[in-house]
Amino acid sequence: MAFELPNLPYDYDALAPYMSRETLEYHHDKHHLAYVTNGNKLAEEAGLADLSLEEVVKKSYGTNQPLFNNAGQHYNHIHFWKWMKKGGGGTSLPGKLDAAIKSDLGGYDKFRADFIAAGTGQFGSGWAWLSVKNGKLEISKTPNGENPLVHGASPILGVDVWEHSYYIDYRNARPKYLEAFIDSLINWDYVLEMYEAASK
Repeated sequence: MAFELPNLPYDYDALAPYMSRETLEYHHDKHHLAYVTNGNKLAEEAGLADLSLEEVVKKSYGTNQPLFNNAGQHYNHIHFWKWMKKGGGGTSLPGKLDAAIKSDLGGYDKFRADFIAAGTGQFGSGWAWLSVKNGKLEISKTPNGENPLVHGASPILGVDVWEHSYYIDYRNARPKYLEAFIDSLINWDYVLEMYEAASK
């Protein structure tokens, strides 16, 4: 199925001051669009254009790096936009998610510290993740466009730590961006939706 650039689920000013209109315009309208355009061309060339996005990501991993880079980033960004909302973040998590974070990750405060550490500790471009693997939550980080799908896990929350996702607003202060993401942007309802789907 052809890759398509989704509309943002909010307007360009909705996430300010934590993520600016300028960042969203560059990140969504330019960077994500490039992954879609390049990904469609490469999937067509590889004879994989009829597969679902998840299948393209898994099949191209380790076999077709240019396609994987673009398909992986398209997958990551489709969810990244939905993982944020105006007035998001904070410690009031849906009950089921809160219970899982307590039992699997040692509680919210430890999750917050470990998630920020994963994002800060990812050298260069990449992502930090909260995923379900073998029925349990885990925190991980991946380079470039890689994601937990290719490591047998189901991502339920991810944060982009490529410089284009924060440099306009935070310059080189990646930890400040990660703190703002967790404290003020996360759409916990969408995280719960993905958690429930991954736990079936």
